[in-house]
Amino acid sequence: MAHLSTHVLDLALGRPAAGVKIDLYRAGERLKTVFTNDDGRVADPLLAGEAMEAGIYELVFHAGAYFRGLGQLLTDPPFLDEIVIRFGIADPGGRYHVPLLLSPYGYSTYRGS
Repeated sequence: MAHLSTHVLDLALGRPAAGVKIDLYRAGERLKTVFTNDDGRVADPLLAGEAMEAGIYELVFHAGAYFRGLGQLLTDPPFLDEIVIRFGIADPGGRYHVPLLLSPYGYSTYRGS
């Protein structure tokens, strides 16, 4: 089934990143806000089935808040606060997985399966 999903891994600690706030936008409109679970995943797909539409989307990962919640000492302002990943969905019938590999000073993403 067509869907959009994500997960977050904390590379600095070598474990899933629990409690990360993530906002999903399409065309500048916030569609939903979710939080990662103890496995660094969101319980349900961000979009699925007929909710999947071709277009440009943004995932906003609230990294600064996550690291502050862990008691991580950050610069003021933090080097990474909100990480915005802008991507396109060309095939609304496809599966899109957008993971985030995170540390206080760097991140990586890719189209997963």
